[in-house]
Amino acid sequence: MNYYFAKTLTCSVDVAVEKVTVLLKDHGFGIITRINVKETMKEKLDVDFRDYIILGACNPGFALNALNSEDKVGLMLPCNVIVQDKGDGKCEVAAINPKTVMQSIGNPSLTDLSCKVTEIMDLVIRKLG
Repeated sequence: MNYYFAKTLTCSVDVAVEKVTVLLKDHGFGIITRINVKETMKEKLDVDFRDYIILGACNPGFALNALNSEDKVGLMLPCNVIVQDKGDGKCEVAAINPKTVMQSIGNPSLTDLSCKVTEIMDLVIRKLG
């Protein structure tokens, strides 16, 4: 089982970010963090890096249930989604597979919850186009 779901699109990183943000919103997720890796690498290391955005996606209801089940699960939240330039007008969108992450905790209530979130992340990636 992969620790992520991914799809390659023919569009810019900015367009892909917009598309995945809308699809996540349709499933109750909001973007609570946005990290521009390209800008950070340039600013901190003076390194030119490809367009690479990390989005922190959160569904407050799922997050609350997870936190009530395991107080340190916040170490593994939010669900990260990356959008990166792959060249030639293509970009890749990838989302974490929460089930693979939550299984390592060994809490059955988190495993059940993560299965629901995993279905959503997989669906969001498959719907991209």
